[in-house]
Amino acid sequence: MFEILGTTFTVAVVTFVAMFVIERLFVWFAQFLGFFAIVQEGTCHVYVLFGKVVGVLKKPGLNFLWTKIGLKAFIVRWFGRRHIVDLRLHQRYLRSLPVNSEEGAPMGIGVWYEMFISDPVAYLFQNADPEGSLQANVTNATVRSLGNMPVEQMLETRHVMSRAVRADVSPKSHEWGYQLGSVYIRKVHFRDTNMIQQIEEKVVNRLRQVTSAIMQDGQNQVDLITSGAERKAAVEFARAKAMRPEIVGKALQEISQDSDVADTMFDILEIQELLESDAEITLVPKGQALMNQLLATKSRVDYEE
Repeated sequence: MFEILGTTFTVAVVTFVAMFVIERLFVWFAQFLGFFAIVQEGTCHVYVLFGKVVGVLKKPGLNFLWTKIGLKAFIVRWFGRRHIVDLRLHQRYLRSLPVNSEEGAPMGIGVWYEMFISDPVAYLFQNADPEGSLQANVTNATVRSLGNMPVEQMLETRHVMSRAVRADVSPKSHEWGYQLGSVYIRKVHFRDTNMIQQIEEKVVNRLRQVTSAIMQDGQNQVDLITSGAERKAAVEFARAKAMRPEIVGKALQEISQDSDVADTMFDILEIQELLESDAEITLVPKGQALMNQLLATKSRVDYEE
């Protein structure tokens, strides 16, 4: 039983491999004979027989060649040629194209553009190098359309410049089978190193001037506010100083109306002055006149010495 299963499995594998190989050979042979053609997505087949274009296949998928070009399909692969053209969208970027401004400044312009093949036959036979010709055409159109423009417009109106370049290139590119897509001016810069350094120095100096002017204006504002505040403070202090004698006089007048309060206040003030001074204080009991004379005599003697 196992021998039967092994034999069956071997036969199945051999049959599968044989059918796979036969299918591949059949497809290749049928394509070689021109019975049908498989067009990949984004490509186009152009068939040329005896120097003449006999068929163009643009529809992706399986195409029966004999229904398109008739009996020529069976000999076109033998006596003719098949061109496979890529119809996908391509992008190119041209860096730093030299352009002079109206002021004579050497500028560099970076151009980004899209292109795709719109007419495969014209692409193959109208120009030997259509892609290189399109690039040269874009370069010439950039220099011709954007030359002698003011620097200010070059730096600010990129959309206008992009439309000008595209309008100049599109008619000629269509004759070569190429269709120009979007065109965009991506970068505009100065090409002269000395000019760049001079502009940088001017910008730095201008920034320094603006910074100094802002700082000076701020300092002036601060000085103005400070002087105004000091003036108001001086006025208030002078007013307070002028009002002090009047306030003190009124207070003393009110205190002097009561003799006991006045005497007590003056005694307190006298004691406070004595305490705040550096003088020595000697307390003498009442009724000791002799002691007062002795202390006075001693103080005189010490003073004379």
